[in-house]
Amino acid sequence: MKPAAVERFFQFSMLGLVASGYLAVAGSGVLDTPTLVLTGAGLLLRGLMIANVVRLEIPERASRLLALAYIAFFCLDYACLSRDFVVATVHLVFFLAITKILTARTARDYLYTAAIAFLELMAAAMLSMEINFIAFLAFYLLFAIAALSSGEICRSLARADAVARGTPARFPPRLILLSAFATLSILTITAGLFFLLPRTAQAAFARLLPNRQFVLPGFSDQVTLGEIGEIKVSSRPVMHIAIYSRNPVSGLKWRGAALTHFDGRRWSNPEPHEQQIPVIGGHVRLGRTGEGKRLNYHVQMSEANTDALFFAGTPVSLDVRQFLILRSTTGSYRLPRVPRPGFAYDAYSLLEEPPEISPPPVPAPELAPEMRRETLKLPPLDPRIPALAREFAGPATGAASDLERARALERRLRHDYAYSLELLGREVADPLADFLFVRRKGYCEHFATAMTVMLRTLGIPARLVTGFQSGIYNPISDLWVVRASDAHSWVEAWIPGRGWTTFDPTPPDPNPSSFALLANFELYLDAAQTFWQDWVVSYDLRRQGTLSYKVESGARSLGIRWFDWLARISAVPGSLWPPKRIPPLRSSGWGGLALVGLATVAWLFGPRLFRDARLWNGVRRARRGHAASSDAALLYERMLHLLNRRGYRKPAWFTPAEFAASLPPSPLGAAVCEFTATYNQWRFGQRAEVAVRLSEILERLEQEPN
Repeated sequence: MKPAAVERFFQFSMLGLVASGYLAVAGSGVLDTPTLVLTGAGLLLRGLMIANVVRLEIPERASRLLALAYIAFFCLDYACLSRDFVVATVHLVFFLAITKILTARTARDYLYTAAIAFLELMAAAMLSMEINFIAFLAFYLLFAIAALSSGEICRSLARADAVARGTPARFPPRLILLSAFATLSILTITAGLFFLLPRTAQAAFARLLPNRQFVLPGFSDQVTLGEIGEIKVSSRPVMHIAIYSRNPVSGLKWRGAALTHFDGRRWSNPEPHEQQIPVIGGHVRLGRTGEGKRLNYHVQMSEANTDALFFAGTPVSLDVRQFLILRSTTGSYRLPRVPRPGFAYDAYSLLEEPPEISPPPVPAPELAPEMRRETLKLPPLDPRIPALAREFAGPATGAASDLERARALERRLRHDYAYSLELLGREVADPLADFLFVRRKGYCEHFATAMTVMLRTLGIPARLVTGFQSGIYNPISDLWVVRASDAHSWVEAWIPGRGWTTFDPTPPDPNPSSFALLANFELYLDAAQTFWQDWVVSYDLRRQGTLSYKVESGARSLGIRWFDWLARISAVPGSLWPPKRIPPLRSSGWGGLALVGLATVAWLFGPRLFRDARLWNGVRRARRGHAASSDAALLYERMLHLLNRRGYRKPAWFTPAEFAASLPPSPLGAAVCEFTATYNQWRFGQRAEVAVRLSEILERLEQEPN
């Protein structure tokens, strides 16, 4: 056995041990850029040194002087730079880790390095509640087992009196396989205990954690033009919503705040008047039940630094673990303070119907004089803006009522202007005039601001509303996922006899969505993250009882009663296999054989059945009207499968439109062209309303002759 090969394997194992702890902390998102870069550079340098690419030897005395010097820097870091004890301590741990990994030579140094790597992992456990922590934990275990086994071999070789002969070939790969098998065994054995024992460390460490929440613009008391456009590039989940409805639900808006004061650049509520509403027994009544569609839903907030409560439509009742909530004069609700991540509440709302088809409320609502004055105030405007409002919705257009004028403005803005997330390269003096007369494209808050201001120039009270679009439905977790990229602004205008009515002048986003494969992967990743939060981070006695009940019910539904059978056998004195006990054995044996048979069938036909079920669910969701844009790819895949059976195969280099045009003129070719056009409207035009039409064309294609 070559000691050099084993020693190099041990060195790489120790490097992986430190690197896995580093990546676990980095995945929590709390490390600053200098720490990430310097630590990563140190780990890379150590890897090059082990591979004999770089030769560098740091004297032990120099490392000691660096450690002593960092003590003074630690005080400076805590007092002036980080200003947080946990973050400053994390910086210290990483400095010691890099120092030790670069200078380790003795067994004591390696012991210190392993201890520091363990501290890194503990820091990640305190700072991170993401599912990626379990992956880094698995890597840590893998490298720890590899380091322990190879270190013991190195120690034995150093103490041996003779060189061993007959060394197994390819020793490092075999040791890697052994380490991987031991790691998998440890994770498998401990998984049961992991879910049987509730965790309470989150409550213990809650006061030590720094504030890692990210700020969502638009949900405080100010919104500057362009802020929501900046957050739209992030796909980080903000809310997970369970909607309890048998009917398809789409196009919802989750209302967070309504802002009334505009100074030409920024929306705010300068003097908010809020009413304290006590919550008794976790339940509070917010409004009266009326006519219209009703919706029950459960909202779980992620790490959004906002105290706003988000509702669909008009909230009627709320179940929340708070002593009181605050309601503003604009009908917005918030908590007294920013809640912790994972905060949840249940609500019951009335959804708003279009005023053109819904009966007016009885009695007719009245607008308070103070609110009317506030929602008609205007800053100094470019004189072209009132003129443009009259051109879009003035008497010459034939709009006779406030509702017709508001609809006319909404239509013109959606038709004449373009949606874009392109950020301005320079600051302009009047961003609203620049949007309307120069760029003619912008974010949702540009469109909402333009419509609100132009409504006010026409004498119609209006205000800007911020919140989120409906999000995307995740069929894996059965939840609606609302991301930061779903942040949105729209308009509420006062319509006589109707009250505050919702308008949305923002056109659809013309940018195509992500690839279907990537979108599906994100859904699976989000479902895994939801599972991690519910069954790991928030796992308690209630979840423990739920898990135990599900396991017992599942076992009994499969006919698994092994313990009952063993108890009957043990009750027979003097004989282990008595003939009169054969029937229970036979019944249990048949159950086991059936289970093996089902497993074999699942292994042989499971992937195809899963694909067919996934496609069937996509078609069913499309016909029900609440399919996601990613489901369009499923229906297109089904269409290609039907054409393959008829002898038409799509080349990989053809676009959908080119493939449809290449088909011979026939009823089948015409149906494929119509299907492709509708598919492009849904997939890339964000027109979810055509999903039902797409499923109808697919059904016609299935019945179409060649």
